[in-house]
Amino acid sequence: MKILVVSDSHGLTAELHQIKEKHAMETDLMIHCGDSELPAADHSLAGFSVVRGNCDFEGEFSEDLVLKEEGLNVFVTHGHRYAVKSTLMNLSYRAKELNADIVCFGHSHYLGAEMIDNILYVNPGSIRLPRGRTEKTYVILDVGNGGIILRVYDLNQGEIGEMTQEFSLPKYEGTEYTN
Repeated sequence: MKILVVSDSHGLTAELHQIKEKHAMETDLMIHCGDSELPAADHSLAGFSVVRGNCDFEGEFSEDLVLKEEGLNVFVTHGHRYAVKSTLMNLSYRAKELNADIVCFGHSHYLGAEMIDNILYVNPGSIRLPRGRTEKTYVILDVGNGGIILRVYDLNQGEIGEMTQEFSLPKYEGTEYTN
């Protein structure tokens, strides 16, 4: 299973279409972690599971989503309600309450991924206003065989190969759960 994760596009539409055109056929799930600054019905968001960010005022977006995919619980939030700019502790508590395997969030515009207590936390950065680096990033998670390969993409340059990371999901080791 492949999961595309993007966040903090702040009004961009052509770029979301560009990402969809490039990856829609190879991914099983597309997630937008908020701050799209677009109406829920905007065609650019079609196909994405989207949450509300602090810059989104559309009433149709959920604050959080829990997506159940192939035996995994994927918790999606923007992050502002959990103070992710200063700590992942609040987000971690909520992820554990939800029995999450993967947490996708944005808000800080900083690209990052780490495993905490056997839960993978992923912030894809921002395709509009990245912080901490110049690349306008999003990620694709390739999930299967008890592990996850995280690939980082720059909006303009494509995959950034040296940023590929592998993580294991201990509760699924030895279990086949891909397509």
